[in-house]
Amino acid sequence: MRILRAGAAGAACLVCYLSLGTAAAADPEACENRVNNNIDKLLECVTLEGVRSHQAALQSIADSNGGIRVSGTPGYDASVDYAAGVLEGAGYDVTLQPFTFNAFIELGEPSFAQVAPVPTDYVLDVDYNVMSQSEPGDVSGVVEAADLDLGLGNGSTSGCEPADFTGFTAGNVALLQRGACAFGLKADNAAAAGAVGVIIFNQGNSEGRTGLINGTLGNGYSGGIPVVFATYDLGVELASTPGAEVSILVDVFRGTALAMNVLAETTSGDDSNVIMAGAHLDSVNEGPGINDNGSGIAALLETAVQMAKVKPRNKVRFALWGAEESGLVGSDFYVLGNGVDGDGLSEGEIADIAAYLNFDMIGSPNFVYFVYDGDGSSFGLEGPDGSGIIESYYEDFFAARGLPFESTEISFRSDYAAFFDVGIPFGGLFTGAEGIKTDEQAAQWGGTAGDAYDPCYHLACDTFDNNSDVALDVNSDAVAASILQYAMSTEILNGKRGKGNFNLRAEQENMGRRKYR
Repeated sequence: MRILRAGAAGAACLVCYLSLGTAAAADPEACENRVNNNIDKLLECVTLEGVRSHQAALQSIADSNGGIRVSGTPGYDASVDYAAGVLEGAGYDVTLQPFTFNAFIELGEPSFAQVAPVPTDYVLDVDYNVMSQSEPGDVSGVVEAADLDLGLGNGSTSGCEPADFTGFTAGNVALLQRGACAFGLKADNAAAAGAVGVIIFNQGNSEGRTGLINGTLGNGYSGGIPVVFATYDLGVELASTPGAEVSILVDVFRGTALAMNVLAETTSGDDSNVIMAGAHLDSVNEGPGINDNGSGIAALLETAVQMAKVKPRNKVRFALWGAEESGLVGSDFYVLGNGVDGDGLSEGEIADIAAYLNFDMIGSPNFVYFVYDGDGSSFGLEGPDGSGIIESYYEDFFAARGLPFESTEISFRSDYAAFFDVGIPFGGLFTGAEGIKTDEQAAQWGGTAGDAYDPCYHLACDTFDNNSDVALDVNSDAVAASILQYAMSTEILNGKRGKGNFNLRAEQENMGRRKYR
């Protein structure tokens, strides 16, 4: 295994990697010995059981590491060990690419309580949560509100201007309301006025802005004090309680940490015509991340294992990204560099990548089959040339099986963003996160209208049980089929001739003849 060293990050201590058995197929002996060099054979061997075995391994890693796999923690390092071992054991050239990033890691259980006049312990993830990028701290003080505007239809700008804190008493805890400007700016202004801690509560201007959100202060937050986010009702309660005193404990690490991308590529294939397939390997602080994004990782790993004996026409490079949950850091570093640890891809290396395929959350329990809107026909933003062709491939895949699908917006919330920025065609699959399933979608795909596509998104319950076997099975086949298709021919994308039995027309005809398992 190669380790790609980048500046000072290359000095990190790396553990030895162990090759782990992974393949679980309908006919294990046949799948182990044959070359899955067409899509029918490959899909016979990329099974739900095989994919789920990788998710089970990631769950076990989380269980042994405080329930998380966050970049910069032992749980993430163990995830790297596992994935790299699987890929190396399957015969790929594996490279570890280290990079530094601004980490935010929850170390211990937080607490938030009213000390007076009515002692009350508030409940984490019900009444409040810790804002991402908060500083650690154990503080207490009198609650002092700044420029609140309560009630439905309000236009809160609380905390957005230093003037909002005119007369603020240094040493108090600032009570601020969501609205009009970034959370980090509000907290920075409060800290500059002498606050020892900050409570930001939801705006309450509409029924949809009353509960908790997973908000962030941003990497640029410089206030130096702890910040929690509260429900609208709790904010109103504190604002209307004369002399309210609170205590806030936030036990986190916020600073520079080291993580790694895992890159694995085939030993054969045209290295001037590379197909990349990626998914992020890290979880959030709140849980093990088995759908987000153990699902995409597991599908890639099982596809790689079952393609191991294939001699592709084009080089295939699997990418398992670090620190996606910290702001797409790993994929940005790979493509763009960061000016500290490395310079990113050269113009020639960018030109060598024919397509990037992204798989982030593909087994959501209340799923929809979403395909990225590469041609911009649904949301108005078109991807780089070729993205619409990739979108059509996935649409044809679902249509051939009589399965409904829907476009999803290019929102730059996942690791395709940097590839988009440098003009590389991209596409991919998604089954939904915190978005709410509509009545029309429930009629198409089943599930529960009015609930999130993934009710455990960014929560501790994103475990091995947080899964739709149906969606994961279908999407794992789509992952495998698309990777092999473009591994063998990118002619429709860039005019480079591939294997004749993988031309698009023949493949579409084959799709129509296939009967989905």
